[in-house]
Amino acid sequence: MKLRLALVVLSCLISVVTGLVLTRSGATPVSSKKRARPLVGLSLDTLKEERWQRDRDNFVKKTGELGADVKVQSANGDDVRQVNDVQSLITEGVDVIVIAPHNGDAMAKAVNLAHDAGIPVLSYDRLIRNCDLDLYMTFDNFRVGELQAQYLVNALTKAGPGKKRIIRLYGAKTDNNAVVFKAGQDKVLQPLIESGAIEVVHEDWVDDWKPENAKKVANAGINKAGHNFDAILASNDGTAGGAIQALIEEGLAGKVLVTGQDADLAACQRIVAGTQSMTIYKPLKNLADQAAEYAVKLAKHRPVIAKGSYDNGQIEVPTVLLDVIPVTKDNLRETVIKDGFHTAEEVFGNAKGQ
Repeated sequence: MKLRLALVVLSCLISVVTGLVLTRSGATPVSSKKRARPLVGLSLDTLKEERWQRDRDNFVKKTGELGADVKVQSANGDDVRQVNDVQSLITEGVDVIVIAPHNGDAMAKAVNLAHDAGIPVLSYDRLIRNCDLDLYMTFDNFRVGELQAQYLVNALTKAGPGKKRIIRLYGAKTDNNAVVFKAGQDKVLQPLIESGAIEVVHEDWVDDWKPENAKKVANAGINKAGHNFDAILASNDGTAGGAIQALIEEGLAGKVLVTGQDADLAACQRIVAGTQSMTIYKPLKNLADQAAEYAVKLAKHRPVIAKGSYDNGQIEVPTVLLDVIPVTKDNLRETVIKDGFHTAEEVFGNAKGQ
């Protein structure tokens, strides 16, 4: 606890003293030319998923309201392309770059290139590792894993006594968040695994978080376990969807607990239908809005304060963490629908009595 408090205090001091305004080593930003409004570069891993489309739209809207413009690039899961995207943003003379990396290690090169041009970098939702990163903003991803695993444990306990057998689907190895989700899950599950109360019959990483790859992992688990298992611990809604497709083919959909994350519309609809058990709602608008505020401050060379920190392998990165909310059929209306994340009509459709 003392160490954690020390890191928090250190992060605050660094943020206040330097303001995270890093025209490094006297470098003159490419964007030194005057423009009426700051220009923010937004480099995204992908726009193929509903979640990232929402992030983009919310971020662009809020940035505009704050008096700045945004140049958006999407790499479609290609590391080389994403580095090139950042180089393009540097050439265009953006004042700050916000990156949601496909590969947190590969994008260290992009951070270094930006710093060489005197441009600060904000890592969005996914950590960029092994570089002198300026700021990291994300949800409490360790808590995400804890909540997923704790839901599973509680539900399996209610189902009755006896050893419970589960299949685990992790995310992409290239995504630091996937590692953190797993760590949160492990904190809850490991004591039960060691005691023999829970058996993991199959586990694997899901390349690029793709549902089709998740289905392959689920199929492999089902081949090992037969129909003798109780739950699939999937780390997000996309992998949950792939796993549920495998369950449908085996006639097991709705009979096996399945976790998720992101509160995607399809996942919320599956929760109503009973094929997915829960998801984690991460209020994306909150993250995008706050990231826009921090990005514009960085672009204008104004002080930025981050109360947390995160070790990216090279430095303790000043970090802002946002809360997450577990969602089941019982609280869909009080969470994703109340916030306008999805409408009741979208979620419940023609379901009666909802």
